[in-house]
Amino acid sequence: MTQSPFHGGTAVITGAGSGLGASMVERFAAAGMNILALDIDGASAEDTAQKVRKDGGQAVAMRVDVANADELAAAARLAADRFGGCSVLCANVGVQQFGAIERLTEQDWQWVIDVNVMGVIRTVAAFLPLIRETSGERRIAITSSSGALMPGVRMAAYTASKYAVTGYSETLRMELAEEGIGVSTVFPAGMITRHLESSIKARPAELGPSELRQEDIEAMMASRDMDTTSHVATADHATRHLLADLAANERFIVTHGEYRQQLTDYCDAILRAHDRGQES
Repeated sequence: MTQSPFHGGTAVITGAGSGLGASMVERFAAAGMNILALDIDGASAEDTAQKVRKDGGQAVAMRVDVANADELAAAARLAADRFGGCSVLCANVGVQQFGAIERLTEQDWQWVIDVNVMGVIRTVAAFLPLIRETSGERRIAITSSSGALMPGVRMAAYTASKYAVTGYSETLRMELAEEGIGVSTVFPAGMITRHLESSIKARPAELGPSELRQEDIEAMMASRDMDTTSHVATADHATRHLLADLAANERFIVTHGEYRQQLTDYCDAILRAHDRGQES
């Protein structure tokens, strides 16, 4: 087998305690990378790191809240001190808040935007200096969502946050290209994970509880015409092409889900609008 171009480097993953982040850790560790597993749930991050060490890999964990720039700066120092660099950074954070637009509170919006958007921005800001100092292949993977490609009802705050993350990631890719640092936007669809549970647990108490109604989930799924047999998968399935796509510096990584027709309709509508704009 061909050795991964990331072999011997260091991967830093936020949201590494479970779900997509934990699966990312497994992929990078299997490729011979050192691991820094970060999560707001420190015990879960340590469990992830322990699994890597049990298999003979090098991994450390740290509790980090991406809403806290100081904690992220401390994590970057740990990566530098322990492993001497950062070859791959996965800004993989995301909390979910369902609800009809008129029911979403200002606190709901504040929470989702601060974690999903500002959390990504803070993570990149903390680690980019270290990435620039690291030799070899360097990549940043930013987790967006299929919701930014195929919106649905009852997801306004989450979808808006993932649109913002996608725009940020696209601009970051352009700005870092000349430095040889690749940036990919990752679009996962539904996964069999603890995402909703971990979202509720992560919400600051001062913002009040996170409300979850089954009717909102059902309305969202119906509005997106989702085939759950293809749109919902395990996290391990979602990461199966991750390393190859990052090595190839793919601009977009769609992990799974069958919604090509919806994408085609969306792009066609934009092109038609563009063409109308050229008419005299």
